Formats: sequence, structure tokens, C-alpha cells
Amino acid sequence: MGASSAKAVWNGELKSGNGTMSFTGYEGPFTFASRFEDGSETNPEELVGAANAGCFSMFLSALLGGAKIVPTSIETTATVTLGTVDGGPKITGIELNCEANIPGISDEDFQKFAKDAKEKCPISQLFAGTDITLNAKLVA
Repeated sequence: MGASSAKAVWNGELKSGNGTMSFTGYEGPFTFASRFEDGSETNPEELVGAANAGCFSMFLSALLGGAKIVPTSIETTATVTLGTVDGGPKITGIELNCEANIPGISDEDFQKFAKDAKEKCPISQLFAGTDITLNAKLVA
């Protein structure tokens, strides 16, 4: 396993300034408005959501593979909530919604694998202490 990196540059003061975030294959702007109001650019929480959704999906696939179960597809959306705690911004919750097409698995077994993936994927572990909820559904 290796190390990954990303870069952020911020220009100016908080409300009127702007920034750029970049990592392999992506470069995009972010602003105060995109984080705390209605701006159209990205924000750190959106990227956290993408990371958590991707990590969860891959970890679930790995757990299933360890049991010799091959998923057709796993699609996960993460909604990250930014709230205020002790007068400052804090990620207060992450909701994972997963739809998976996995031939030959019972819903009961799928739910166990999904719960295990939610608890053990590295990005979810990074947010230990944050309320991470999971809605997992098998689809055909």
C-alpha cells in the first residue's frame, strides 16, 4: 500500500476568496459559498463523501470476494452533513446509501457484509465518532 496526496490552494480572505483543489485526474474550484451557502463549485465535504462512497464500495467488494461472492455492481452515494458544534463547523453525519446487484446472496447475508464494510473501510474509520448511517439494498 502506498501514500496518496491531494493539494488545495486558497487565495484571499474567507468570504470573498477562492481556492482550487486537485488530485490525480481532477482539478476544481471551491469557495465559501460552495461550502456554506449555495455555490456551484465543490467543497471538502463533497470530496469526503466521494471518498467514503468509493472506500465503502471497494471494501464491500473485498469482503464479498473473500467469501467467493462476486458482485455485479455496487453503487454507493454518501451524503455528508456539515453542522455547527461548539461554535464551529463540524461534520456531524454521513449517510451511505448503497444499491448492489449481487447474484445468489440473501438479504440477511448482504446486510451483514454491508455493515462490516461500513465499520471497517478506512475512510469510515477516519470518521469514528461521527454518526455514519447505512441504507443498503439489493437490486436486480
